[in-house]
Amino acid sequence: MEEYKVLLTTSGLGSRLGNLTKFTNKSLVRIGDKPAISHIIESYPSEVEFIVTLGHYGSHVKQYLTLAHPERSIKFVEVDNYMGEGSSLLYSISHCEEELQCPFIFHACDTILGSNYIDNVDFTTNWSIGGIGDNSQAYRTVNCVNGWIVSINEKGEQNFDYVYVGVSGIKDYQIFWQNCRDILNTVKTSDLSDCHIIRKMDNFRVFTTDEWYDMGNMDSLKKTRSVLKGTINVLDKDNENIFIVNNHVIKFFENKKICSDRISRTQNLKHLVPPIVESSENFYKYKYVEGHLLADGISLEDFRHLLDWATDNLWKNKQDASFKNNALSFYRDKTILRVDKFLDKYNLIDKTDDINGITVPPINSMLELVDFNKIMGSEPTGFHGDFILDNILLKDDEFTLIDWRQDFNGSIDAGDMRYDIAKLNHNLILNHQVLAKELYSINTSDTISCDVFVKKSFLDCKEVLRNFCEVYWDIDFKNIEILTAIIWINMSPLHEYPLDMFLYYFGKYNLFLSLNK
Repeated sequence: MEEYKVLLTTSGLGSRLGNLTKFTNKSLVRIGDKPAISHIIESYPSEVEFIVTLGHYGSHVKQYLTLAHPERSIKFVEVDNYMGEGSSLLYSISHCEEELQCPFIFHACDTILGSNYIDNVDFTTNWSIGGIGDNSQAYRTVNCVNGWIVSINEKGEQNFDYVYVGVSGIKDYQIFWQNCRDILNTVKTSDLSDCHIIRKMDNFRVFTTDEWYDMGNMDSLKKTRSVLKGTINVLDKDNENIFIVNNHVIKFFENKKICSDRISRTQNLKHLVPPIVESSENFYKYKYVEGHLLADGISLEDFRHLLDWATDNLWKNKQDASFKNNALSFYRDKTILRVDKFLDKYNLIDKTDDINGITVPPINSMLELVDFNKIMGSEPTGFHGDFILDNILLKDDEFTLIDWRQDFNGSIDAGDMRYDIAKLNHNLILNHQVLAKELYSINTSDTISCDVFVKKSFLDCKEVLRNFCEVYWDIDFKNIEILTAIIWINMSPLHEYPLDMFLYYFGKYNLFLSLNK
C-alpha cells in the first residue's frame, strides 16, 4: 500500500454544528486560519490523489478546493442522496467504488490528525486509527486484542480501549467494496458508515495517537480551535468566512451577488485594496498582504496619518443622484427593520428601559428625534464600508484596506464618508479583540447594565478623530456618535447571545446619551 488514494466524504449535512453549516459545508468550517479540509489535505504528501464526495453545498467545496489547492490532484464525486431516507455515510462512500479500485485511506472530513501520523502506520494490512481519550458519549469506540480490532462499539460504551476517530487504511479494497454492496443491499438505516464494513471484515490493525482533533460538534470544535490557533481574529458568521491558505487570502460569501459586487468594487478602490487574482461564484482570492494590523495597536501619529491618507485617497467626491435616498434608507429604514428583527428574536417589545441607572426611552421614539439630514453627508464620496482598524494594514508608511463592503445600500461606487468615520469610531470602542476575549458585560436580570473594556490608546485616538471631524471636516461629532450608536443597534440581530443583547442595549444607551449631548 505504498501508493494509495485518500477518500474524503463531505456530502453530509453537518447538522451538529448548528448555524455554521446552515449556508455551507462542514468541511469549510474554519480551524485557525484555514478550513478543516485544508488541514487534512496538507497532512498528506503532495503526490497523493484525493477523491472527494459532494452533497450538501457541494459546489462550495469544489470551488474552494479548486482555488485553494490547484497543485493537488482532486477528483469530485457527486452523491445523489445525502439527506433523508436512504442516505448514509456508507451510501456516500459507495459512490466512489469506481475511482477507488486500489488501496486507499478513508478520512472523515471532521477529523484532523498530526501531520506525521501516516509515518506510523503499516501499509501491508488494513488499519484504523485509535484515538487516546475517554469521551465515549460523542464517539464510537474500539476494543482490541494484541493490536487488532475485535469490536467497534456504538456511542456511550464505557468499556473500550480507544476512540474511533474516523481514519482507516483499506488494503483489501476489493473485499471492502464487496462488503459495502452487501451491507447496503441488506441493511436500510441512516447510520451506516465505514464502521459497519470494518466490523464485517474483522482484520484491522489499530494504530494509536493522542494527536487528533475533532470538529464534528460545537464542543469539540471549540476544543480544537483552542489548540489549532491561527492569526485570523474575527467572529464566526454563518454566511461568510475568511481563510489564509498557501500565502493567499480566500473569502467566502454564501450570497453570490455580494461576492461579485465585492470583486467589482476593486475597480473603484484600485490600489487601495489587494488585487483579486482568482474568483468563483462564492469565493475570491488575493495574495496575502504583509503588514501591521492596526487593531493590534496604533500610535497617535499613525492614526493621524491614516485620517489624512483616507481623506486624500478614499473619501473623494463622487457623483450619485440617488445618494440622499440611499443614505436615508441605509440609516433610518434599515435600523427600524433591524430593531424589529432583534425584538422578534426574543419576543420583546420596544419600551423604556433602565440602563446603567438612566431611564432610556424606546428606540423607535428616539429615532424620530434623529435629524437624518444632519447625520448623512451632504455629498457622496468614495467609501470602504467597514473602515475599522481590523481591516487596515500598515507597511512602509503605506496603508492597505481589506474586507471592504460590497455596496452602500446598492451603490458600489458612491457612499458616505461619515459611515466610514462612524465605523472607525465604533471600532475604537468595540474591536474584534475585545469581542473575542469577551471583554464586555451585559446584565438584563432586573435593571440593565452594560460595560466594555477600552484601551487608553484607543480613547486617545477617539479624541484625535473628534478633532479631525470638527476642525478639518466640519462635521459635528455628535452626529458621528449618533450614527455609531445606530451601527451597534443594527449589528445586534446579526450575532448570537450574549453579544446580541450587549450590542442592542449598549447601542440604545449610547443613542440616548448622544441625542442629549
